[in-house]
Amino acid sequence: MTGTATISVQDTGSPTGGRWWQLVIGITCMCMIANLQYGWTLFVNPINDKHQWGRAAIQVAFTLFVLTETWLVPVEGYLVDRFGPRLVVVVASVLVAASWVLNSFAESLPALYVAAVIGGIGAGAVYGTCVGNALKWFPDRRGLAAGLTAMGFGAGSALTVVPIASMIKSSGYEVTFLRFGIGQGLVVFILGWFLRQPSSAFRIPAMPGVSKPAIARDHTPMEMARTPVFWVMYLMFVLMAAGGLMATAQLAPIARDFQVADVPVSILGLTLPALTFALSFDRVLNGVTRPFFGWVSDRIGRENTMFIAFFLEGAGILLLSQFGRNPAAFVLLTGMVFFAWGEIYSLFPATCADTFGVRFAAANAGTLYTAKGTAALLVPLANVMSGAGGGAAAWQGVFVAASVMNLVAAAMALLVLKPLRTRMEMRPSAVSPQPSVAPVATVSPTAKPTVAPHSDG
Repeated sequence: MTGTATISVQDTGSPTGGRWWQLVIGITCMCMIANLQYGWTLFVNPINDKHQWGRAAIQVAFTLFVLTETWLVPVEGYLVDRFGPRLVVVVASVLVAASWVLNSFAESLPALYVAAVIGGIGAGAVYGTCVGNALKWFPDRRGLAAGLTAMGFGAGSALTVVPIASMIKSSGYEVTFLRFGIGQGLVVFILGWFLRQPSSAFRIPAMPGVSKPAIARDHTPMEMARTPVFWVMYLMFVLMAAGGLMATAQLAPIARDFQVADVPVSILGLTLPALTFALSFDRVLNGVTRPFFGWVSDRIGRENTMFIAFFLEGAGILLLSQFGRNPAAFVLLTGMVFFAWGEIYSLFPATCADTFGVRFAAANAGTLYTAKGTAALLVPLANVMSGAGGGAAAWQGVFVAASVMNLVAAAMALLVLKPLRTRMEMRPSAVSPQPSVAPVATVSPTAKPTVAPHSDG
């Protein structure tokens, strides 16, 4: 009887070096668009000092950026799934550069708003493409790959904060917008030409300690939206994003009302004012948590990891409300809150691809990502709940509401999402005749293995 031998075929025969190189390209592109969101705050005061438009009116541009950056990702994800990542990112790079170039010449609020919309479209296209591409290349490590990619966006601005601030002081915000806009867009433009998605014959080797990915039927965004699983995930995403933002977006006023903002804190030989320490510490942890919890979820399961992280977030917010008046505790507990919050940007995309397949991964993950925009609309409630009187006691309602949101999401992960996904996987229709992750090829011992061709999509 003729036996069979099992081989694993990696799609690495390309000038771009295989899937790990694709991941590096995606992370770098994410770093290049991070300033559009996280670096904006450095420009608000200089713009207002010159034009006297008022900070509230200037910040409308930021709101427009966030809304277009999130709500258009499903459309951009569809284009990626249809035409491939290269074309979308190359076009998006022009929009990314044009946004800040227009900001440098803007002499009116409408011009500033138009630039924000252009930047939001470009940044959303790059974000959705890079996350979706990571999910397609790493079906065996979706959590880790999505987390590393999201970390590029979450922490990518850290390296350029000081140079941007220095250039604004020395050359003005207009020159800074112009030079960084062209530079960031140019890097994305160059790297975009090297992006590609895996071919239909792409295979992965079995890795010890990593759970085998489920072979899910590929759902279109419309098919996905008709499933209860999607709406449970969407609600959980909104609860986590809104709950975390309500506590963390108000960090500076909370520190002032707790009277710890300017109190020096010494940790591990480093001494800084509590608020400055917290902001620096939190940004690092908010980036690290994304690949960390993504890596954990690849090993113990998505819902189990969600429960741990979401529960930790809810507990951290409650502890912050009780002990945040101590400067050292304020720094450490805000770090705990950020560490347990940023992982949503790796866990939810990975779970989405696990459940609904990878063929439409960019569009599906982008549709789920709109929950961030929905959550952002709820964040102003924190100001209403904190009341007009101010003071530490005024924030108690915000802390309780945010904690409850996180604890409800933690419970839903195990009690609602996990059973729903299990039942969905057990249905016969859940398995596609042509799975998204191609099965390992088998050949006879005398046959020569064939390496699958790669796709330049």
